[in-house]
Amino acid sequence: MAIPFLEMPDFLKEERMGIVVHSYATRWNPKIESKKYPGFADAIKLLEHCHSIGAGGLQVGVRNWSHDFSKKMRERREKLGLYLEGSIAVPQSPDDVSRFENEVIQAKEAGAVILRTVTSSGRRYEVFHSAAGVEAFKSKAMESLKLAEPVLRKHKAKLAVENHKDWRADELAHALQQLSSEWIGVTLDFGNSIALMEDPMEVVQTLVPFIFSTHVKDMGVEEYDDGFLLSEVPLGKGFLDLPKIVGLCKQHNASVTFNLEMITRDPLEIPCFQNDYWKVFEGVSGNDFARTIRMVKENKYKSTLPRVSQLSVEERLAVEEDNNLECLSYSKEKLNLI
Repeated sequence: MAIPFLEMPDFLKEERMGIVVHSYATRWNPKIESKKYPGFADAIKLLEHCHSIGAGGLQVGVRNWSHDFSKKMRERREKLGLYLEGSIAVPQSPDDVSRFENEVIQAKEAGAVILRTVTSSGRRYEVFHSAAGVEAFKSKAMESLKLAEPVLRKHKAKLAVENHKDWRADELAHALQQLSSEWIGVTLDFGNSIALMEDPMEVVQTLVPFIFSTHVKDMGVEEYDDGFLLSEVPLGKGFLDLPKIVGLCKQHNASVTFNLEMITRDPLEIPCFQNDYWKVFEGVSGNDFARTIRMVKENKYKSTLPRVSQLSVEERLAVEEDNNLECLSYSKEKLNLI
């Protein structure tokens, strides 16, 4: 079921690539001591940096923002001509709704059009240990989203649930169909669901009817003893068909925002040869497994996947910045996100 979309401000229609705070996973730390890459003390400093490198906006957490900070963020954002998306935690209980509502209010005050969220504490195959645990997670997530919906409707704010290595695409689509709210949709992550034995293009096709926002990334893969390694790599260097995915996103929502999530880190281990991995994937077919392993073999990264844990902090900061700049350049030249 397609979800109706609100009209966006004109500056959002320019289709410029924004930055997700996780693209600065190392530098998002005010304690970083570097003359060339000083840590960002707050979201305003990160917003200013995004503007300086030619990004169109920022997706960042809004937890504990005061009214004064939100006002300052709005003023600076409007002066720079950037968009803002908030990242927010859904209410965990009725007692938590007031906290959620206050964060929605502060995000709206700052000018956030969309609020991205996740409904789990981590990756499905790491935080759950049984099919029953996954079902309990889904039930709890639905309770949280139902608590959030009246607040979103009241304040005319849109909540975008990410496919965060927790929901498989059909599960998330089913949940959104059950909710049937114009205020709750998807932050479509281009690569996360590979970790759940899903074909990335099938994930896009399943979730794009609900799309509000995106996490744009390209992915590299290679085999290892217990399964395969999965890693964000600079746009254009992985195996995802980014022009096709971006085109589908625009086709389904002309106001969709594109946010770069280039996480500079060591590859993630997807231990799909281990029995414990499969305890949380009831009903996933052998065909999905075989297709994924074939995909890994056919798209092996041209060299060893990048690793950064062996680098000094200064070296890691440099790689992080270079990766982000390379991705922004690709987005302008190949994806027409200018």
